Amino acid sequence: MSQSVQQQSGHATGRIEVQTWEPQQYDESTGGPNLVEVQVTETFSGDIEGQGKVRFLQTVRADGSASFVGVERVTGSLGGRSGSFVLQDQGTLEANVVSGTWFVVPGSGTDELAGLRGEGRFEAELGQHASITLDWRIEQ
Repeated sequence: MSQSVQQQSGHATGRIEVQTWEPQQYDESTGGPNLVEVQVTETFSGDIEGQGKVRFLQTVRADGSASFVGVERVTGSLGGRSGSFVLQDQGTLEANVVSGTWFVVPGSGTDELAGLRGEGRFEAELGQHASITLDWRIEQ
């Protein structure tokens, strides 16, 4: 059987290139971390091909390290299927390394990606492309 559109699950790998990064501090604290919202656009390549739009909320400490959460819509293709889906992210920035986990928000898949579920990871050196994984499945 072909591994194209018939595929119901897989292990996707690839990379993300950041196209735009627009931070905006929304709460400042003396003696505590600052709160920052970052709007980002990204290009996915590899087993996930497409464009992403994400908003991160970051807690940025005085030493530059941070914790963050994000919500991102990815529009493109995965496993030979076209559509869009939403990833919910969480992660950290420590010693210039960004790392975290994400999952596909249930019910967010559209078109040929309806029923998409999955979990994965991402990692990057600050300012470089991110390496990504996503273990995914289509639930009917």
